[in-house]
Amino acid sequence: MNHKRPFALSVKVFAVISLALFAAAGATLYARVTAYRQVATILIPGNLSGGFDISWADSVYGRYYLADRGNATAVPPIAPTVDVIDTKHLKYLYSLPLAAAGNGVIAIHNPHDDVVNDPETAGEVWVGENPVSGVSQVEVFDLTTGSSVAAIPTGGVARSDELAYDPLDHILVVANDRETTCVAGVCTGGPPFITFISTETRTVLGQIFYPQVVFGATLSNHGLEQTVWDPETAMFYLAVPATSDNPSGEIDEIDPAGQQITRIFPTTCNPAGLALIPRDRLMTSCGDVIAIKSGNVLTTVANVGADEIWYNPGEERVYFGGFQAIKVPIVDTNNDKLVATLVVGQISPTPPTPPSQTTHSVAADGENNFIFVPVGNAGVKVFTDRRRSVDENP
Repeated sequence: MNHKRPFALSVKVFAVISLALFAAAGATLYARVTAYRQVATILIPGNLSGGFDISWADSVYGRYYLADRGNATAVPPIAPTVDVIDTKHLKYLYSLPLAAAGNGVIAIHNPHDDVVNDPETAGEVWVGENPVSGVSQVEVFDLTTGSSVAAIPTGGVARSDELAYDPLDHILVVANDRETTCVAGVCTGGPPFITFISTETRTVLGQIFYPQVVFGATLSNHGLEQTVWDPETAMFYLAVPATSDNPSGEIDEIDPAGQQITRIFPTTCNPAGLALIPRDRLMTSCGDVIAIKSGNVLTTVANVGADEIWYNPGEERVYFGGFQAIKVPIVDTNNDKLVATLVVGQISPTPPTPPSQTTHSVAADGENNFIFVPVGNAGVKVFTDRRRSVDENP
């Protein structure tokens, strides 16, 4: 603003000019924060040539955890692990060896009542795994020692997958989404289910079974998907892609203490990923925005769709992992608008030369707003909308 203008400039004109300048500044800021760029590709053993699944970012301790399925066909074979990355310095640190291929992964700070809230104590990582000798289990790692300290059976025979944690009641929920197998119109096995586990005693507290996700002679999109915990309601919310009652899907509100479904919110677009977002709302991977209080779909965001999604409070945005297998749409939760779409990989021709680079997972460090996207045959790619070099990151 030119402060040498005559003071006689009217208040009205001054206001108009001020608003124009503010709008221009806002437009500049908006353009800046949506100008995402890749700042690093973090190489890890095998570079995800054999596949991967869910990832988790812990902004408190500056760590990113990825369920890496290894590569049994590599020479020599690469065992399944949880890969650990330093989110502050964008460096691969080490890998935790898994008993079987990992699926869901979540970090828990000091999950036991007898542990003092010591900032140097990182806590534990819990991993949903493929069955070991026909037994579905969740494996627990102590992050102080890096060792496996427990393997908790869920009672299933297929993989244990999506995880969420209730720090109020010290309860973890995990989904067994593939207990049912359907071949040529014949379905066998038990229904999908979720299991409640005490993180203090590492024992199973209860389960909820979902026979309604098997209808006719098909299983609805693997049955059960992403779960989140809401500190406002002290409830879990589970994305269910389809049921016999709601073929377009639903979000189930679940009481972790009572281990029961308390409400069901029908959706419009068969959700997989789910995120808790500001103003007491949920956003699904297919774009439905749901008011938790009423259970109603408020709007549906277009041009998104993915498997796993992540809400970053640092930007108040949701990242959609794996739209069209190679894209990450980004939605601003202040207006529920798509603000950017990252292209993170490529689909190779047939025969694949080089192998395809695809993704379906994403997480972000809310402290520095780095977005971590694992990409097959490439490693973990890191993006940001901040105009600075990696070396400037503390």
